[in-house]
Amino acid sequence: MDQKPLAIATLEEKIIGLLNRLKENHLNLTKLTESNESLSVQNKALEEKILALKEENKSLKIANNLLGSNEGKTQTKTKINSLIKEVDYCIQQLSEIN
Repeated sequence: MDQKPLAIATLEEKIIGLLNRLKENHLNLTKLTESNESLSVQNKALEEKILALKEENKSLKIANNLLGSNEGKTQTKTKINSLIKEVDYCIQQLSEIN
């Protein structure tokens, strides 16, 4: 008869231990989820910053080429021609409206 209460007590201890581990796991999951969300926001901000820096770098290269740098003159000329075509297209569209 002493075996059953002892087995029940052991089982209760194991259940309590499992419940404690479940609670710890839940807390860890919550912390990790919050950390993941924070890192996702930080990652998005860094990606936006990279895009902005790439655009700035592109603009600086064009400005540098316009100031007489030999590097990328073809690229600069192509960009200027592209911009001229866009302006011409806009002028044409405005002319058609009138």
